[in-house]
Parts: sequence; C-alpha cells; structure tokens
Amino acid sequence: MAADLDAVDDVLAALADPMRRRVLDRLAAHGETTATVLAAELPVSRQAIMQHLAVLEHVELVASHRAGRERRYTVQPQQLAATARWMTQTAAQWDARLAAIRVLAESSTQTPRIPRATNR
Repeated sequence: MAADLDAVDDVLAALADPMRRRVLDRLAAHGETTATVLAAELPVSRQAIMQHLAVLEHVELVASHRAGRERRYTVQPQQLAATARWMTQTAAQWDARLAAIRVLAESSTQTPRIPRATNR
C-alpha cells in the first residue's frame, strides 16, 4: 500500500509541471514519437523535452525504445490509471465524511419545541 501511495506521489509530482503535462498530451496524440517531433510542436528546446521525458519515464508514465539512431516514446497508461483510482477512492471517502458532517449539522440545527405558556 505504501509503495502504491509513493507511486501516486511521484505521478502527481511529475504532472505538477504544466510543460510536462503538455509533453504527455502531445505524446498521447501521436501514439509514438521522438523528442525532436515533440520539440517542433512545443515552445521549448529538444533538450528540455528530453529532460521532461526522462522525468515522465522515471515515474513510468512514458516508455521508450531505440529505433536506429532515434529513441521513440509512448505513453504508459498504467500509472495514470492507478492515480485515477486513488483519486476516485479519496473522493468517495471525502463524500462519505461530508455526508456524515451534513447529517450532524442538520440534526443539531433543528429548533427544539418549547411548550407554550398559558395565561391563567
């Protein structure tokens, strides 16, 4: 369980960078491509793309293989799916907690009945 949470932490840290998310999005759109192609589409150098891809590969969001002189990259969805599952579970836990708080809040705000005074 701790290893799973560490992986989620790593994925979220990697995706915290907006340019890294753009690199991942462009890579997903291509299916498989090179850093050179990605650099031509994004406003950063090829070296910067390579650094972003290295981070994404380290957290297993991207895989690469050599094809001749090039290194080709593809998106690996498993870690994204695991992170999405964690987010869904966390959201469900918070929904349950908030529902319990709502029940408590609504039950404590009901006005008590005060008996009417009678004039004798």
